[in-house]
Amino acid sequence: MTYTPRDHHDANPDASDYNIFRDSPLRYCGYANEVGESFRYQFPRWVMPSYAIAFGYCFADAASATYEVMSEENDKVVKEARSKEVRAAIAGFDTLLWQGLASVTIPGGVINLIVRGSRFAVARTVGLPALVSKWLPTAAGLGSIPVIIHPIDNFVDFALDNSTRKMMGLVDG
Repeated sequence: MTYTPRDHHDANPDASDYNIFRDSPLRYCGYANEVGESFRYQFPRWVMPSYAIAFGYCFADAASATYEVMSEENDKVVKEARSKEVRAAIAGFDTLLWQGLASVTIPGGVINLIVRGSRFAVARTVGLPALVSKWLPTAAGLGSIPVIIHPIDNFVDFALDNSTRKMMGLVDG
């Protein structure tokens, strides 16, 4: 069994498929940088630590995927042409690439643009109270997080399915 990060979309994982990085509140660490980007202008010192948390989550998930493959029973995979080490490296790389794009890089950039665009619009709007001018861009950034997650996940799945996963033989094509 080759693990791909898209497996986290399964609706009803059973106990044997439990993944602490996707099936527990720990998964919210992957959204830390989006929160940091939303608060960038109120608390600029939060941005770098938020990215450290999010990238730490990505590396931990990749290490977990690698470990999962390495801890498989040798007789579990009968017809696999690749060695356990190669499969583990591929699982770790695929997970790190997917998480890096879908959890950190793309959403962080999108939230940054939303907050910057909101600040631009608010600065050109006459008559807004100072409190609204200060916090509306942050609210726009935070409010957009649930809206952007699934389209970005789907885009990254599509992009990797048609590039690196195809090259590594993880998908047909």
